[in-house]
Amino acid sequence: MNENNNRKIFKYKMLAPLWIAIFIDVLGFTILLPLVGYFSKLFETTPTMIGLIFSVNAMFGFVFGPILAKLSDKYGRRPLLLISQFGTFLAFILTAFSGNLLMLFIARMVDGMFGGNFPIAKAIISDKVPPKDRGIQMANVGIAYVLASLIGPAIGGILFTWFGLLGPGLFAAGLTIITIIVTLIMLEETWTKEDRARNHEEKPEISIKIRQNKNALFMLALWAFHTISFSIIMTSLSFFSVIVLHLEPIEMSMIFMISGVFRAGVRFTLFKPTIKKLGESNAIRLGLAIFLVGFFLYGYSTSVISLVILFMFISFAASLTRGPMNSKISQTASPQEQGKINGLSSALDSVAQIIGPLIGPFILETLPPYWLGIVVSLIALPALLMSTRNIEKKKFNRKLNALNHS
Repeated sequence: MNENNNRKIFKYKMLAPLWIAIFIDVLGFTILLPLVGYFSKLFETTPTMIGLIFSVNAMFGFVFGPILAKLSDKYGRRPLLLISQFGTFLAFILTAFSGNLLMLFIARMVDGMFGGNFPIAKAIISDKVPPKDRGIQMANVGIAYVLASLIGPAIGGILFTWFGLLGPGLFAAGLTIITIIVTLIMLEETWTKEDRARNHEEKPEISIKIRQNKNALFMLALWAFHTISFSIIMTSLSFFSVIVLHLEPIEMSMIFMISGVFRAGVRFTLFKPTIKKLGESNAIRLGLAIFLVGFFLYGYSTSVISLVILFMFISFAASLTRGPMNSKISQTASPQEQGKINGLSSALDSVAQIIGPLIGPFILETLPPYWLGIVVSLIALPALLMSTRNIEKKKFNRKLNALNHS
C-alpha cells in the first residue's frame, strides 16, 4: 500500500510547479476580491456600476477563455498559459493606476481577454491524471484558493488602507511576475508535439462534437446552475458587507481570511475521508444540498458572526463539489478534447461571473437583502435536482462514440 502511494505521489510530482503557479495567481486575485465593495466610494459611483464593470471582465473571459484553451490543444499548454499570465500581469498594473472608471474598465477588459489560466490548468491536470484520481487533483486547485485566502485578503485590506488601490494592484502584479517565472522555468509541457500529432491523426476517428455529447451537455448544464448561484454569492459578499453590515475594508478582509482558515481545516481534515466514505457523486449531492440551504440563509444574515458561520458551511460545500464536478465534466470528453471541454466549463464560469456582479449589487441596492438569498437558492435548486440523475454514469464512452461514427 505504501509503495503504491509513493508511486502515486511520484507520478504527479510534475504538477508541483502548476500548484505553485496557481497559488500565486490566486493570491493576487484574493488580494483584490474583498475590496470590490469599496470601489463605489473610491470612484464615486454606485455598486451596480462597479458590478457592471467587473462583469465586463467575465464577458471577455467568456469569449476568449475557450479560444485560449482550444489553442492550447493545438500549440501546447505551456505557451498559452504564459500568454494568459502575462495578460493578468498587465491587467493588475492597469488596475493599480486606475484613477477613473474608464481605466478600471480597460483593466478588467484586459484581464478577461487573457483569462485562460484556469481552463488551461484544468487541461494540464486532465493530460496527466487518470479519471480515478482526477477528482482529488482537480480539488487541489481549490487548495490554492484555500491557502491564498489565508493571507491574501489581509494583505489586500492593509495595502488598500495604507496606499489605496495602488498598493494591492502593484503587489498583485509582482506576484504575477513570480508566476510567469515559475511556469517558464519549472513547468513541463504536458501536451507535447507528439501528442498533438497523434491527436490530429486520431481525431477524425474518435472525436465527438460536444453538442452531440449528451453526457457532456448534462454535466455542463448542471455546472451552469451551480456556478451561477455560487458566483452571485461570492461576488456579492463584499457589497453585502458594505451595504448591509457597514464594515470597513480591514474587517471585510478578516471575514475572508477566517473563512479561508476554516476552508483550509476542512480541506486537510474532512475532505478526503468524506470523499472516501460517500464517493464523489454522493459528496457532490451533499455539497449541493448544503449550498441550497446556505444560500437561502445568506440573505437573512444580520451580523458578522452569523455571516462567518454561514460561510464555514458554504466553504465545506465548495470543497465537496467544485473539484469533483470539474473531474466529472472532464470525464465526459475524450483525451484529445480536454482543452475544449475545460474551456467550455470555464466559459460557464465566465457567464456566472457576468451575472453575479450584476444581480448581487442590484438586489442589495433595490430590495431587502433576503431577496438575494431567495433568488440565488432558486437558481441553485436545479443543480441539486440534476445531481440525482445518475451522474456516476455520465462519462465518455469510446465504444459508443466509435459506433456513432461507423
